[in-house]
Amino acid sequence: MCRRRGCFIVLEREGEIIATGAYKPKDRHTAEIKRIWTHRRLRQQGLAAKVVQELERRAVLAGYSHIYLTTGFRQPEAVKLYLSQGYEAQFDLTRDPEEYSQPPYDGRLRFTKALAVSAYSHSA
Repeated sequence: MCRRRGCFIVLEREGEIIATGAYKPKDRHTAEIKRIWTHRRLRQQGLAAKVVQELERRAVLAGYSHIYLTTGFRQPEAVKLYLSQGYEAQFDLTRDPEEYSQPPYDGRLRFTKALAVSAYSHSA
């Protein structure tokens, strides 16, 4: 069970860890997603999307209404994943991501999402 102080999800198949993800509190209303990972052999199969969706569901059940996350400027697959899940980029998508590795930036690409609380209100 996940709580307001955080959540860590592990997907297993035949005893092998195949995907993980977590959230932690960022502020009173916002959970921060961290550590989305998928086994190298199983990428591009929708596992990361399932982890993100489950983290969102559990964050709503824990009382959060927003999600925040960051990814690196050299992770185009992650950018594509978050955009496909309805996240809003807090940076200019038309710029070369490499630009965000230079000052005044820190190399992190930020995303936010308002959660559809009513969509999860009756889930267990």
